Amino acid sequence: MQYLEGRKYVVQGIFLVVALIFLVRLFFMQVLDGTYKLAADKNTLQRLVQIPYRGLIYDRKDKLLVQNTPVYDLMVVPREVKQLDSLRFCELLQIPLADLRASLLAAQKYSRNKPSPIVQNLTTPDLAAIQDQLMDFPGFRIQARMARAYRTPNLAHALGYVGAITPAFLEKPKYAKYRPGENVGISGLEAFYETTLMGRRGVQYKMVNVRGIEKGKFRGGEFDTLSVAGQDLHLSIDAELQAYGEKLLAGRRGSIVALDPRTGEILAFVSVPNYDPNLLTGKGSGNRYMALLNNPDRPLFDRPLMATYPPGSVFKLVNELVALQLKVVTPGTAFDCNQRLVRCTHRHEYPRNVDIAIKQSCNPYFYQVMRSAVLRGQSPNRFEDARLGLGQWQKMVKSFGLGEKLGVDMAQEKRGLIPSPDYYDQRLGHHRWNFKTVYSLSIGQGEIGITGLQMANVLATIANRGWYYTPHFVRGIGSGGPLPQFQQKHYTAVDTALFKYIIPGMVQVVDGRGGTGELASLAQYGISVAGKTGTVQNPHGYDHATFAAFAPAHDPKIAIAVFIENSGFGGTSAAPAAGLMIEKYLRGKVAPYRGRWEDWIMYGNFTKKLNAL
Repeated sequence: MQYLEGRKYVVQGIFLVVALIFLVRLFFMQVLDGTYKLAADKNTLQRLVQIPYRGLIYDRKDKLLVQNTPVYDLMVVPREVKQLDSLRFCELLQIPLADLRASLLAAQKYSRNKPSPIVQNLTTPDLAAIQDQLMDFPGFRIQARMARAYRTPNLAHALGYVGAITPAFLEKPKYAKYRPGENVGISGLEAFYETTLMGRRGVQYKMVNVRGIEKGKFRGGEFDTLSVAGQDLHLSIDAELQAYGEKLLAGRRGSIVALDPRTGEILAFVSVPNYDPNLLTGKGSGNRYMALLNNPDRPLFDRPLMATYPPGSVFKLVNELVALQLKVVTPGTAFDCNQRLVRCTHRHEYPRNVDIAIKQSCNPYFYQVMRSAVLRGQSPNRFEDARLGLGQWQKMVKSFGLGEKLGVDMAQEKRGLIPSPDYYDQRLGHHRWNFKTVYSLSIGQGEIGITGLQMANVLATIANRGWYYTPHFVRGIGSGGPLPQFQQKHYTAVDTALFKYIIPGMVQVVDGRGGTGELASLAQYGISVAGKTGTVQNPHGYDHATFAAFAPAHDPKIAIAVFIENSGFGGTSAAPAAGLMIEKYLRGKVAPYRGRWEDWIMYGNFTKKLNAL
């Protein structure tokens, strides 16, 4: 009996200890740790996400390009909607009944208890017109936020736009913190720098009664977090130069890309046809986007990044440098202008050296330059010899940033094409092609394709005598500099000492008597321009015009590439545009209209004289 009595006390002691543990745990959960109280009170709490101010965007001279402006969204909580008078509601909001039903269905599918957008981007006058009557529609509430406002009608393709996040975006882990109705960068810099511009969300917890009336902060705001505004972007774009470039190409199809070769900073990024970025903001932006999308002129198409064309004669500069590196030619090498090899577009003096060949853009000369670089007797089999030589040629050409994405701070960049031996093997068969099959590459024609940005970067590389920084739009984030990848030099496979041999010929293109790019000359202002014209064959219509240059020739501060579709010879269409852009950037102004531009205006069918720009 005494033994059993002792066991009773042991069991009682165990129960007391267990009870004490539970009491301590409950005290910790309910008093010390408020998160359990928070979880228990979710049905009486309202969780409000604070969207931070999106970072602003400035140009290189600190001119504000993109700012924030207040707008209002009409939100719905499906569980709270009672006996909705749909017709009256649609009349008040001026929306179709079908749109209301679709929005309510989508909101209910998302959540019966969480708010979803019904009408977005209401302005202050829109809100004033409906606010008093919203009291008659339980379940609907106004949510204020900041939307984008663009202070410039230019640079739409680079800036991109912000729009409501789509269901497809919400399924991606990257956008896990976003909710329906919130805005996100869709394209351009707004998309690439989304995390930087967005900042960090804040959260507020408020107590509400069963009627939804606020009763104050939960636990005095103990669980609230502050939002952190997004960082500002400081672009390398010169807003005045950008606007001028867009005026120059108004009514045409093409692109202008200007870089600072010393830094890789993009100074101008012109793509035409274009559009005003404000069209994709505010109420009705969805309809305006569809109109732009269906426009046969394709104003949404980003030509400097996405359009790839044969570079034409501009590419002869790269071929000459590759041949110099391989030691198959010298600066004094002479080749006949042999029309049986490839047709030359005009009569000119004998190309007894590289300077004259570049100045006159002699096609047979550069045919023989590339033939010397590719066919070097590396195999007794002529097909294998061509295959080996072209593979080595392609590798060296790609070191100029061609045939691959450069890595600019925009998502939609195309890589272009520098064809390899495998490319021709797949198309024509192994050992079924030789140099005569691919000779058009020697003059920048055939299968080769590069973008306007890549062409400008090639000229920046030549200006630097063999190296480049990855082109980029953002020179500063907040109070810091650009991203680390834009501060690393990239060197070509060509010795830097060889670049000096092609620059005198490039200067002669513009400033020499009878040079093909003389309409880009700024010699009267003491500015020496080094450039190269190009005329790109187009099987679908008039040839395309190209011109690429840098200036001043011996202390380069700007490199530029102009590409104008269906405009014929590069010297009479693209070269004057490049000359004006260079003049605008280096001198800060453009002289009044002069007769030397008359041929260009007539050829391009412009309706305004240049002094009107």
